[in-house]
Amino acid sequence: MHSQHNVTPIAELTPDAALAHADYRFAPTARLDRQAAVESNARSYPRRIPLELKRAQGIHVQDSEGRWFIDCLAGAGTLALGHNHPEVVQAMRDLLDGQRPLHTLDLMTEAKDAFINELFALLPPEFARDARIQFCGPAGTDAVEAAMKLVRTATGRSNMMAFHGAYHGMTMGALGLMGNLGPKAYLGGLASSAQFLPFPYDYRCPFGVGGEAGERIGLHYIENQLTDPESGVMPPAGMILEPVQGEGGVVPTSAHWLREVRRITRDAGVPLILDEIQCGVARTGKPFAFQHAGIVPDVLVLSKAIGGSQPMAVVVYNKSLDVWKPGSHAGTFRGNQLAMVAGSTTLRIVREQQLDQHAAAMGERLTQHLRALQKDCPQMGDVRGMGLMLGVEMVDPEGRPDVLGHFPQSGVLASSIQRQCLQRGLIIEVGGRHSSVIRFLPPLIVTAAQIDQIAEIFSAAVSAAVNTR
Repeated sequence: MHSQHNVTPIAELTPDAALAHADYRFAPTARLDRQAAVESNARSYPRRIPLELKRAQGIHVQDSEGRWFIDCLAGAGTLALGHNHPEVVQAMRDLLDGQRPLHTLDLMTEAKDAFINELFALLPPEFARDARIQFCGPAGTDAVEAAMKLVRTATGRSNMMAFHGAYHGMTMGALGLMGNLGPKAYLGGLASSAQFLPFPYDYRCPFGVGGEAGERIGLHYIENQLTDPESGVMPPAGMILEPVQGEGGVVPTSAHWLREVRRITRDAGVPLILDEIQCGVARTGKPFAFQHAGIVPDVLVLSKAIGGSQPMAVVVYNKSLDVWKPGSHAGTFRGNQLAMVAGSTTLRIVREQQLDQHAAAMGERLTQHLRALQKDCPQMGDVRGMGLMLGVEMVDPEGRPDVLGHFPQSGVLASSIQRQCLQRGLIIEVGGRHSSVIRFLPPLIVTAAQIDQIAEIFSAAVSAAVNTR
């Protein structure tokens, strides 16, 4: 009995101390029960991460039971500086204390001007000097809709080109560009028509060859679609792609592939739209993922991290496309001033502290941990990604290998690992085909020691999941 009185409650421990021996078990709280009773059946994250969150700081969150967790989901990549970064919080507090306007539609303010300046300072100069910006509704999917309107207006064409595995949002137009069949299976006609193209998913090459040969075939196919008068494909208004697919399973493009796609689209007179809603703002080891290939897009779609934890979405595009009329795209909350001050502060810190370089170093450190673990774990089929946007594709070694010799995906194992991680204080997400890819999206401020801790927890979770199957 006396020993129990000497145990420090979890809520009073530092996050590191609490996580050192974490072995959490979860039971529904009253609020979680009410959530299940009143929220839509479409809710997703609470089904896999049944937490009632109470506090958050940096890379850590605390639940209502006082348990600490490392947050490697971070708002699906929204929280570049982690939770409640003091400079971001102070910027929002100053706005509120100064009785500044909070909602301005698209009227100019000091906060808006500062945001535009910071965003353009982060962009490569060759893109920024000829760029225009459209503020959209608060979600990235609205910016995707705006980008489609933009290129359709500029070209006079209607259909789009998109890619297998793509995720561009959940509105009806964006769903028409989505690779995943699930969310659109029962919706009938969608608001956009798309010709789907093979994405360079090396581990699961759509042509069954992989490597440079797979890329070469895919590029030839894309070019042929745009140049063959018998292809049956009308010239598109635009092509949209993610330089690193996120929800599609953390699948990066190579610099060569992206350069060739830029050449092909330029030669064909097709605007290239890059969706960096998740992979942008230093996450991949460069300010923007397309910079790894040294290209300049026609249109760049941004959201998530640019708002510094607040809702924000924009389209940045070449001025030659700026032919649409006033009011062609609008959104009531495109003048969110809290998002603008939080966003400009975040972008400034990312730029001044060179967090792209830090993300590259921390991503390489985590990759080394994961690949070392992979050597003794055949269930870890592929480790991939860029910077602090990493994925591990879990497979079933007892299944039938594909033509490339790779075992089938195992969403069951990935889900089990996610639960084991949560019990040990690590929040991760799953994605990709059959939900088989473990995804790591920690805040960019994560330290080397924290990366090591993440890897240690993940290793224990994998071992537990594999050995209990």
